[in-house]
Amino acid sequence: MNTSLKIGSIMGIPIKLHITFLLILPVFALVFATNPQPYGFADVGSATESYALSLLTTILLFACILLHELGHSYIAKSYGVEIKDITLLLFGGVSSMEEIPRDPSQEFKMAFAGPLVSLIIGFSLLALHLVAISFIPSYSNTSIYLMVGILASINIVLAVFNLIPAFPMDGGRLLRAWYAKRMSYVKATHYAAYFGKMFAFIMGIIGLLWNPWLIMIAFFVYIGASEEDKSTTVTVSLEKYKVSEVMSKEVISVTPEMTVEDLSHFMFENKHLGYPVIKGNSLKGIVTFTDIRNVLPHERYATLVSDVMTKDVISLPSNSNAAEAFKIMTVNNIGRVLVTDNDTVKGILSRTDLMRLLMLANE
Repeated sequence: MNTSLKIGSIMGIPIKLHITFLLILPVFALVFATNPQPYGFADVGSATESYALSLLTTILLFACILLHELGHSYIAKSYGVEIKDITLLLFGGVSSMEEIPRDPSQEFKMAFAGPLVSLIIGFSLLALHLVAISFIPSYSNTSIYLMVGILASINIVLAVFNLIPAFPMDGGRLLRAWYAKRMSYVKATHYAAYFGKMFAFIMGIIGLLWNPWLIMIAFFVYIGASEEDKSTTVTVSLEKYKVSEVMSKEVISVTPEMTVEDLSHFMFENKHLGYPVIKGNSLKGIVTFTDIRNVLPHERYATLVSDVMTKDVISLPSNSNAAEAFKIMTVNNIGRVLVTDNDTVKGILSRTDLMRLLMLANE
């Protein structure tokens, strides 16, 4: 199910709206519409005017969040990192990057770019605010005065919040970059993640005593720190190995003329849920249990593997490192990938193979 809607592109980067953003948009507008000055528009004009101003402020706020993410993306692209998209969702925005630069100075600049954009927006609006108050006497009585003030303060708060040294905030990456100049990348990630978890723990206690919202933020920070730590450890560990060292060289394949009924029995006998489809020496596709499970039982005798197989096969060469294979499986949400050299199948690598390798490597 596609949960995001593309609304355009900036710098060649697709911009998407997640379904959670569409749900939170009227909620934010309602919050601004029901709060009095200087935090909302409850006492400005009619209810319709108040809500219209609140909705406009909310849209401009998320536009500022988009600029924050574009700040990260601009620096990342300058270092050759591929940006797949930027998605606006419930808690703000997220840039989907191919990978985070390992060079500490590059990661530092990329991480700081977002908060810097928010600070520039916030202080620019604040300066505009102060100039307008000085030269336009009636300005402080207008709805624009409230809107500019709200946007200025939120952008500054957004920048400061993101500079908290805890994953997944930008401050966590800044802290890791600082550590990485003094130790290995994995160890730097461990230290930065540990700091983030401790911060989340303290925030959670404060939330219990003061504000329940902080508990949700603490949970978000703790999970983010843990996932970053685990992901980095896995990636760096797998980079030491070539795919050819881990893959299964004896590939069990099926033919495109096999029926789905025969394939289901074949899967049960061989205890695998996915097979390359080969005719002669030519790779035709790949078929998995997912491809056949929607075929009705009485139709499986007349349905061929060629009718249900996936023809766009995701593969990689045998000289790739295992970390690249893991990334391909994760991004494409698949459990195995074919290993091919010059269109010839050399082996097959599964997620189970990689997990087994990690267990042996960490013993």
